Amino acid sequence: MTQQKNNNSIAIVTMIFLFAMISFVTNLAAPIGVIWKNQPALQGSNFLGMLGNMMNFLAYLFMGIPAGKMLTKIGYKKTALVAIAVGFFGVLIQTLSGVVGVGDELFGLPANFFVYLFGAFIAGFSVCMLNTVVNPMLNLLGGGGNKGNQFIQIGGTFNSLAGTLTPMFVGALIGEVTKDRIQSGEITMSNVNPVLFIAMGVFALAFIILSFVPIKDPSSSASSSSKVFEHSPWSFRHFVLGTVTIFIYVGIEVGIPGTLNFFLSDVTDKGAGLNPANAASIGGFVAGTYWFLMLVGRFLGSMIGGKVSSKHMLMTVSAIGIILVLSAIFAPKTVLTSMPVFTGSSFAMTQVPISALLLVLCGLCTSIMWGGIFNLAVEGLGKYTAAGSGIFMMMVVGGGVLPLIQNKVADIAGYMTSYWVIIAGLAFLLYYALIGSKNVNTDIPVD
Repeated sequence: MTQQKNNNSIAIVTMIFLFAMISFVTNLAAPIGVIWKNQPALQGSNFLGMLGNMMNFLAYLFMGIPAGKMLTKIGYKKTALVAIAVGFFGVLIQTLSGVVGVGDELFGLPANFFVYLFGAFIAGFSVCMLNTVVNPMLNLLGGGGNKGNQFIQIGGTFNSLAGTLTPMFVGALIGEVTKDRIQSGEITMSNVNPVLFIAMGVFALAFIILSFVPIKDPSSSASSSSKVFEHSPWSFRHFVLGTVTIFIYVGIEVGIPGTLNFFLSDVTDKGAGLNPANAASIGGFVAGTYWFLMLVGRFLGSMIGGKVSSKHMLMTVSAIGIILVLSAIFAPKTVLTSMPVFTGSSFAMTQVPISALLLVLCGLCTSIMWGGIFNLAVEGLGKYTAAGSGIFMMMVVGGGVLPLIQNKVADIAGYMTSYWVIIAGLAFLLYYALIGSKNVNTDIPVD
């Protein structure tokens, strides 16, 4: 009995670290995009700089449902091991982009840029599989119920913490972003090798530990997924609209801090006008503060979630988000405020455009949107809920598509103008909370 408890404890700690790795790997894309967009061949294109993020999320479209089938076919432990191995090689390929193809061109772009994109895509497969397995596995190891939910919440906290630290760490490693340093080759993927080595080390250690820890899959009788139903989740209008909403939400969640990081790190006239000596560090830290506020928001959301309906929570945060983003769009770049940031050598109160603070505060709003949208979308689905969850995982691809669209707009019309894409998305979320989430297909049997 004692041995089993020890094994469970080791597995729980391992899965919590993997929960953190989901956010760690995902949030590498935007700050690393600062390096790529500033390479001479990419000519400061925000669209191209955000392509790594797109490739990371694109993997969800291909792996969302297969990951669920893997879980059913080979079990929790083997699925987790496959995900960890894939993640290791995905990060390794990104690391190799600092060496392979350097100096060569492909389609008019650096050849090693395509190596990086391929690595980001492979890492995306890993993150998708980990997302599929980590939540139910922590619940299983905790024995379900309140204890299982507690472990999931702890994992979510580490996930948010990793999301907070990643852009800060990368920004500090990049350091001064100037034209001379870029053209001389001083700023390359090799600058972020320490972060990538840490990621590979955690993946390797997790694989070794998990290999030796016995984990028993939950016993199950005939799975409902093997049955043929008369209808599907697509038969429910509120679910269909919910999938569109989750697609848009993930794009909003990623697009706000990702584009903000680009804006603050940009030392050209289009950017925030920060000192080139610490612009990248400040951009990474401010973006990290957004993810920290998401952590705070999730904690607060868990406290009031049992008292306030998902509909009212989503309606409120969507409306507040619209107000914050609108204020950021119209706030003059010359209006500054102080934020505590890492300047490259120390922590200090630093002057940044007030629009940056307004966008960072959106983290409190986006933090509780996923749970609210999911609850509203699967309400009344009954036996179709499991299939609906798999479809939801595919819609995470919105985290790659929307930021790509936003940064294309940023290239054409400017950073703050690009946030109208976010406004449109938040408006749809508000519509879903008010009207679209109502189940109008109550005549379909779900038992």
